[in-house]
Amino acid sequence: MRTVLAEDGALLREGLAALLDRFGFQVVAAVADADALVAAVTDHAPDLVVTDIRMPPGFSDEGLRAAVRLRRTRPDLPVVALSQYVETGYAADLLDSGTGAGVGYLLKDRVGDVQEFVAVLRRVAAGGTVVDPDVVRTLLKRNPLAGLSNREREVLGLVAEGYANAGIAHHLVISEAAVNKHVGNIFTKLGLAPGEDRNRRVLATLTYLRG
Repeated sequence: MRTVLAEDGALLREGLAALLDRFGFQVVAAVADADALVAAVTDHAPDLVVTDIRMPPGFSDEGLRAAVRLRRTRPDLPVVALSQYVETGYAADLLDSGTGAGVGYLLKDRVGDVQEFVAVLRRVAAGGTVVDPDVVRTLLKRNPLAGLSNREREVLGLVAEGYANAGIAHHLVISEAAVNKHVGNIFTKLGLAPGEDRNRRVLATLTYLRG
């Protein structure tokens, strides 16, 4: 899987590149700023982008803005953004970009769990959406989304983390049929009309983040 990596910290950039290589990701470019990220994606047409959000020169949201700009040109470009802090708006901005699919937002601490990190990269590269569990937990504490039951909020939180219905069923120790019913109720309560299921899952996650 051809990958472009953008991280301004030299040690972390080299460490991530080595980690990706170890798990079969071909790092075709490893860059240190947002302009170089855009140029690398243009030159190499990668299958996946992994980028820090805060990069030179301003160390605010340059990496995020570059990723959003790239997804205007390639709406299906899979992007995993890494952040030092919980910033729910960043995750929502990524989900607003492109088709909304193929997006991951992770805290940098999550990189320490190598197997989980690699699993997220592969899930996003395959078109999935994954929001860091710490972001989801923060939202659950302050944004209950009036109208959803406690169980529906649990299910929506796991949808936001990128779990498929079977994974949600396993996590909550309930049947997949029950999960299907909860997901259907969530779509109805959030006013998401029937359509392609993955798009509705993205829209539900985006509503969750924006709410």
